[in-house]
Amino acid sequence: MKLIVGLGNPGMQYNNTRHNAGFMVVDALAGRFAVGQIARSRFNSVTLDANIGGEKVLLIKPTGFMNRSGQAVGEAIRFFKLDPEDDLLVLVDDIALPVGSIRVRKSGGAGGHNGLSDIDRLLGGANYPRIRIGVGEVPKLMNQADWVLSKFMSEEMDKVKDSIDKAAKATEHVLDQSITSAMNTFNEKLVKPKRKEHPNDKSGDDQSVSDTSSKAKSNNSTENNTPAT
Repeated sequence: MKLIVGLGNPGMQYNNTRHNAGFMVVDALAGRFAVGQIARSRFNSVTLDANIGGEKVLLIKPTGFMNRSGQAVGEAIRFFKLDPEDDLLVLVDDIALPVGSIRVRKSGGAGGHNGLSDIDRLLGGANYPRIRIGVGEVPKLMNQADWVLSKFMSEEMDKVKDSIDKAAKATEHVLDQSITSAMNTFNEKLVKPKRKEHPNDKSGDDQSVSDTSSKAKSNNSTENNTPAT
């Protein structure tokens, strides 16, 4: 049994928001591999049975808010007596990646993401695979919580659909082959913007998508005060 967990917030008001990119990938997988299946309420989640890459899979969308994601994951892991390193794959939004990009990782830190932080807390560590779906850097002068709870803009939708499709295919690749093979196949090198050389330019204007993890951490205190994030 493998667990594929998409992170997001329940409720119609959060549909198509950046923080629900994980839910969007689970929906895409369900459309491909769980046609005709009836969703069940288990482990504080909506779940669907599927078979992907020859593996029996449980697709999971936690029904608690983002900062309670660990409860659903922990209950399912304990019930099936699974090893998170081998049997869990988390699909999660990431502000450190541009819209349209994904990254497959064997493990990693939470980077200020409350859903991952809660999963780390419940599992006692961060040693589990995840696929990060880019939702874009937080605009200047905008609160991180407001950004991740905002809906994708119409001009972003083609890239969003592309990243959701890539993340679903990467998930299938992980199950059919391996996490390492998926990393080699789907991870693309991100090009860091060239630094401006004009002496009056501010260094803050040069920040690339790879530098946003520190911003995520600095804004995390604000995010923690928003239940839906």
